[in-house]
Amino acid sequence: MSEIDLTVLDAGGKERQDPEILTSMQEIDLALKECGIGWFHVLLMTSSFVGLIAGVLVTNTTPYILPIAECDLNMNLIQKGLLNAMPYIGMTIVSIVAGFLTDTFGRKIFLVYGFGGLFIFTIIGGSSQSYEVLVMVKFFEGILFAISFSPTLTITSEFCYKEIRDRVVLFRSSFTAFAQILVAAMSWGILTHDWNYSLFNGYIELHVWNFYIYLMSLWAFFSFVLYAILPESPRFYLSQKKYNEARKILIKMYTMNTGKPAETYKYIDLWKDKEEEMIEEEPERKIMASFKHQLITGLLNYIDLWKNKEEEMIEEEPERKIMASFKHQLITGLLNVKPMLRKPLLGYLLLISGLNFLSMALYNVIRLWFPQLSAIVEHYSNIDGENDLCGMLDSYTHDQKIRSVNTTSSEVCVPTRSGNETYINSIILGCVCIIPFALSGILVNKVGKKNLYIAAGLICVCITLAIRWADSKVAVVALFSVDTAISQTMIGLFQALTLELFPTTIRTLAISVIMTFGRIGTLVGNVAFPVLLNMGCVVPFYSLTGVMICVTIMALFLPKS
Repeated sequence: MSEIDLTVLDAGGKERQDPEILTSMQEIDLALKECGIGWFHVLLMTSSFVGLIAGVLVTNTTPYILPIAECDLNMNLIQKGLLNAMPYIGMTIVSIVAGFLTDTFGRKIFLVYGFGGLFIFTIIGGSSQSYEVLVMVKFFEGILFAISFSPTLTITSEFCYKEIRDRVVLFRSSFTAFAQILVAAMSWGILTHDWNYSLFNGYIELHVWNFYIYLMSLWAFFSFVLYAILPESPRFYLSQKKYNEARKILIKMYTMNTGKPAETYKYIDLWKDKEEEMIEEEPERKIMASFKHQLITGLLNYIDLWKNKEEEMIEEEPERKIMASFKHQLITGLLNVKPMLRKPLLGYLLLISGLNFLSMALYNVIRLWFPQLSAIVEHYSNIDGENDLCGMLDSYTHDQKIRSVNTTSSEVCVPTRSGNETYINSIILGCVCIIPFALSGILVNKVGKKNLYIAAGLICVCITLAIRWADSKVAVVALFSVDTAISQTMIGLFQALTLELFPTTIRTLAISVIMTFGRIGTLVGNVAFPVLLNMGCVVPFYSLTGVMICVTIMALFLPKS
């Protein structure tokens, strides 16, 4: 049975206890430190890397297929923005519920089923023949990504002891940059081909972008396999008072990392005294359960009804135990949420959620629209390359308006396909994104997350404003790359701060709430960007600059640790 562990609820990084007595969270921190770093962490980080790529592909495949599939799917700018935003609608709907259930029932089950379902829906998306089908598939991909994203971050952090946790989270966040490089390289290797295949007398037409989605689905499959191998988080088991399961995982970590036998592990007998206490308390719980059972049976006999029900009740006892366990876990999960709705955690939650809403709006607009904007620059720039970005974007939107007004049945749609330049630019963007993570990983313990975040916000304000005056291809790539890199680092700092401020029992839920606001920001940004772009190039970039000014001011109210 899972119980509410009050010592765990109070273990948010600022425990109040007798210095001679260690809380369960402090004990597991020492036990994890004794396990060291080794092959188990290689498996952990590999799973996190592959899982992050699978998650990034949910949103990153769309920008690369927008130029090449605009004629096959008959898309205009607004429809492209909606397709970009569709996964975030799915994420927003289920993220908070998924976070609550993950904190209540564990991380692993949602990782395994989330990535397994993501693989299936990506295959369906690769087979889509219309814009409507692809939009719906992207919606369900967003739901499955939301189910698996928060536990990916949580389980990675919960296998690390306190001294290395921030650096591991920031290192994990840098995987996003590596994923962007890898996705750009794979897109370049696949989408530059002209593959077309017809099935069932032309009923199903597969183009190169269909095969591209098929191949990308393999990352979700590999994530499914890796997380099926990885054990559950020992911190989650500890929060549920499942001491034996938590100890077994720690011993497994120790033997994998050190290569030594389990008998040499310093904490091999950890929490055995607590197990004995629980065994001693078990008869009392059984007596109470027996009393309730006898009372109900007596009442049934008194009214002389259902005399044969006792035999059926015996047969149904396993099912009732399962339901009782489920209800108990659900009630325990709801009670664990209470501290998050009180000061100071509620204030932290609202502030960080608001910041993430604005930060992810900027980050995902810049990131998701870069391949499309790069393709436009590639096609609309003059030979001498002297056109500024806004001039090229205004020319493109003007041509789109003329095409939508003057379209006739005899006209052949010619897509604005991405050339080699766009893919090379995307690889450069991904490489630039690695640099801030390397620097922040060194500076985070010296400067502090809050100061680092404010500095990053000020840089983003200047860079976003400068994009409006970019007057060459090199300037466009450089400014977009730095803007994406800095804003991505800010999201990584958010995640590290959230893991520090919120205790284990509500950590995944807190991340889910914060990421839900971030995804709503992404949804609003991606739908608004093409609308603002149609109004004039300067409008969206001035708007994004204003957003980052708000973010920087709000960051002044963040706690220092």
